[in-house]
Amino acid sequence: MNRSDSVIIIPTYNEKENIEKIIRAIFALEKFFHILVIDDGSPDGTAAIVKRLMAGEFADRLFIIERSGKLGLGTAYITGFKWALQHDYEYIFEMDADFSHDPADLPRLYSACHDEGYDLAIGSRYVSGVNVVNWPMSRVLMSYFASQYVRFVTGFKVHDTTAGFKCYRRRVLQTIPLDEVRFKGYGFQIEMKYTAYKIGFKIKEVPVVFVNRREGTSKMSGGIFGEAFFGVMRLRWDGWFRKYPKIAE
Repeated sequence: MNRSDSVIIIPTYNEKENIEKIIRAIFALEKFFHILVIDDGSPDGTAAIVKRLMAGEFADRLFIIERSGKLGLGTAYITGFKWALQHDYEYIFEMDADFSHDPADLPRLYSACHDEGYDLAIGSRYVSGVNVVNWPMSRVLMSYFASQYVRFVTGFKVHDTTAGFKCYRRRVLQTIPLDEVRFKGYGFQIEMKYTAYKIGFKIKEVPVVFVNRREGTSKMSGGIFGEAFFGVMRLRWDGWFRKYPKIAE
């Protein structure tokens, strides 16, 4: 295998319009990354596209785990995290398939962890204003004030608590008890950041511009936001009474 210290985990469900483009964009970067796609039984043939690329020019740097159906964003990432730890990657990324996260920002997240010594780098829409393009205003406001709500309830100082564009150092994912993570939707993003913060990991928000998808269909729903909204009080309760693990060396 052509070794890399970094793997980008991309969960997919019906992303045939985007998946090959995002893979090629990442592999065109100067930094050498690996990619792991977690596909939840996409009926549109997303997995077949990935496997075609794996069998051809991207052998040994593109990988896929196929699951039986839509099992939730959080469980997809947990599956990917465990795979990445088993395969000895030092830097483990979360990224969407739809180009809402710009592949050109990946080296900046990597640098925050590799060069600056942070444990978790977050591609943040809100650390330097509101950097969102082509979203309806109602969704911008919902997302922005959801992060403000989390900050208010928990005392957590991260500006973009629901961000899904991140780089972890492996010791973060070795320390967090992955099988105890409760949330499956976008609450998962809040829970992982908050847990890392409570354990004592160093976190940096890297300003990025979030661009709404141009192709394919959004997977966002009211239920996903509901889980995040109502789960925050549980996180605040945990913050008072839960005994968090110590940082793994």
